[in-house]
Amino acid sequence: MNNPESLNDRYRPLKTRYSDTPVLVIDTEADPVEILDAAHQRIRAASNLLETLYCLCFKEADTSDIPNIVSALYLLTQDGNDLLDIARQRLLNWKAPA
Repeated sequence: MNNPESLNDRYRPLKTRYSDTPVLVIDTEADPVEILDAAHQRIRAASNLLETLYCLCFKEADTSDIPNIVSALYLLTQDGNDLLDIARQRLLNWKAPA
């Protein structure tokens, strides 16, 4: 049976949580390729959103949309960075001499 400490080590909460109770976590023992794919998906979505915003005319935009856009970009990039950190740790541990 897993003890609570090993579960806390395995499942790392995302930094973007709004409460003390983590709801979304990263399985640090997942396949590193799947972790990288999840990171890529989030960073690509943020990049696509930024590209769309770059091409839009802001004269028609509502200023109340700015916090929503920033929040979405923050969530996507922070989650992507959290995932990249885990994947990097996994790959460094995999390459480390036994």
